[in-house]
Amino acid sequence: MPLQIHQFPCLSDNYGYLLHDPASGETACIDTPDAAEYLRQAEAQGWRISQIWNTHWHPDHAGGNLPIKAAIETTGATCTITAPAAEAAKIAGIDRAVGAGERVMLGGHGAEVIDVGGHTLGHIAYHLPNDGIAFVGDALFALGCGRMFEGTAPQFWASLSRLKALPPATTLYAAHEYTEANARFAVHADPDNAALADYAAEISARRSAGQPTVPFGLARELATNPFLRADDPGMQGRWSGGDAVATFAALREAKNRF
Repeated sequence: MPLQIHQFPCLSDNYGYLLHDPASGETACIDTPDAAEYLRQAEAQGWRISQIWNTHWHPDHAGGNLPIKAAIETTGATCTITAPAAEAAKIAGIDRAVGAGERVMLGGHGAEVIDVGGHTLGHIAYHLPNDGIAFVGDALFALGCGRMFEGTAPQFWASLSRLKALPPATTLYAAHEYTEANARFAVHADPDNAALADYAAEISARRSAGQPTVPFGLARELATNPFLRADDPGMQGRWSGGDAVATFAALREAKNRF
């Protein structure tokens, strides 16, 4: 049976995700920005949370771990928290610490852990290849990427390259609704990209109508997201990068100031 994904807004600009396997009845929270909202949403769906998968340690991603776990355990059920091993010291309540190449299961559905460090040093993504989806946290956004708070440009570019290598048909679930602002910078960074211009216009229309721009398809990002195009000779020439890492670093610094 196919997985069910329930997406909902929480905090100021986060998206919450509940991933449900109808066959087993298991439900996973993808990050926990707002414990009360996750519990309300799960109850409204008639789902009982059994797992939490954290992508990184920031409070708007792991801050709700303990309240959710406690609420589930008061019913006599269990809730298992899976989180990046490299950030285990910063994340509360971890039951399983995982790293790149390990596998996490929700019922019969497997998620492969990908190292996407850069935004934070130990950031991970969860790729479910048989379902054609990936939860990428703050590593990658529609037309953008996360701020480089802890990592280095070579590290972050290597992480984005791992996401670039996923099947182009993969649907990506990011943690924030940043797309309209990202589109403004993307058009500034890559003004001659016709596919990007079309995408930016679509984003503006969707946001004006109050519609989300997440999830989004990897194939379109490969053609339009300037941070994923740092290995493109045209982008390197425009941004005087010389190579992909230098171009990515120049783009990320420019976005910080934009």
